[in-house]
Amino acid sequence: MSLLIMTPGLLTTVQDLGRYGYQQYGIIAGGAMDSYALRMANLLVGNDEWEAGLEMTVTGPEITFAEPSLISICGGGLSPMLDEHPLPLWRTVYAPKGARLHFGRLSRGCRAYLAVAGGIAVPVQLNSRSTYLRAGIGGHQGRALRSGDVLPVGTPTLRGEVWTEMLTKINGPESLSVSRWFPAYSLIPSYNEIPVLRVIAGEEFHSFREESRERFLSEPFTILPQSDRMGYRLSGSSLNLVREQSLISSAVTYGTVQVPTGGSPIILMADRQTTGGYPKLAQVITADLPLLAQAKIGSAVRFRLITLQEAQEQLLQQELELRRLRLVLEHYY
Repeated sequence: MSLLIMTPGLLTTVQDLGRYGYQQYGIIAGGAMDSYALRMANLLVGNDEWEAGLEMTVTGPEITFAEPSLISICGGGLSPMLDEHPLPLWRTVYAPKGARLHFGRLSRGCRAYLAVAGGIAVPVQLNSRSTYLRAGIGGHQGRALRSGDVLPVGTPTLRGEVWTEMLTKINGPESLSVSRWFPAYSLIPSYNEIPVLRVIAGEEFHSFREESRERFLSEPFTILPQSDRMGYRLSGSSLNLVREQSLISSAVTYGTVQVPTGGSPIILMADRQTTGGYPKLAQVITADLPLLAQAKIGSAVRFRLITLQEAQEQLLQQELELRRLRLVLEHYY
């Protein structure tokens, strides 16, 4: 089985949940920006959550399915269509052989994820299929997709095969079919135009002036065009330390808010470096990373401070709901 890329869209890459276990050697974790959406898309086609899919940014690609395929698209609203039929997000879809997937206008968010039963079966490099563009490793030849690329697809799980059979009984094997089942609305993130990102205090939070901390938590910050998968650069009020400090580089992670000299914060994203030496003002909580990942260049974000315990409770609740969904899908044949 394979996918034929007719046109690539603005930035389409193969991504899974990341390349872990090598950060001590300077190899970044990377992976999907909105890992939650990719996990959900994989679950909806019977895949393991770690399978690779396609991350599509702002403008989606045009894809032809060489064989009948079970697919799901989750994340931002890129207005997907299969041939002339609009497709709902967060559903399981049967695409017949030769069907053409394409995308329309962007309605909300900025990234969508395509999962195919069996996963995108590009070679594994350092325990991951994720594309790391700056180093040119992983994914399809270490780069963003181009017109004419052919992507191999793995063997679907038994669950994926059963669901394919179920959906083909609706309209026949030559026609599109969409599942009647879908995740509860409580499981689908609200990708707001101006998301309020919950944060916990960073290591140097109290090293910033009180007025800077207040501005950070009360004023909007705009995502600049210089932003990318490595980091979101923000414009807004200048955030200043009580006194300048020389810091030893230390570990950073997805969602770390650093403030370099000049006072304009940077939020580290999926392709962040392994360590950083700028003051760490805050950390976006893991449960809100999907909202951050779907914030567009030019849009604004706000921040709200919560406690570490609250952040942990939010993550545990999110993971519990995902576990319940997995259990339901495992028994839905």
